[in-house]
Amino acid sequence: MDPASKASDAKFDDDDYPAYTMGRAAEMLGTTPGFLRSLDEAELITPQRSPGGHRRYSRYQLRLAARARELVDQGTALEAACRIIILEDQLEEAQRINTQLHRPD
Repeated sequence: MDPASKASDAKFDDDDYPAYTMGRAAEMLGTTPGFLRSLDEAELITPQRSPGGHRRYSRYQLRLAARARELVDQGTALEAACRIIILEDQLEEAQRINTQLHRPD
């Protein structure tokens, strides 16, 4: 496999690679582009921009957006949903670090 193919394959495995356009992301989530823009405005997710200025979303960002949609669909206000997701994400990261620190060598 040539180096260019390896680099391309790595992008598919990278949860942070901005692979999805706003339209495709909205379609995958069953929501509207406006909902995704509201998540950007609420600072839950900040999509990268293509050279043409179009929003591009990663798989990680889509998971956060899906969780936000779930909470909003259950009646949680958008701002509260975003705060809950940020706290859940911080807790998960703290637990991961704690597990690494307490892993026997």
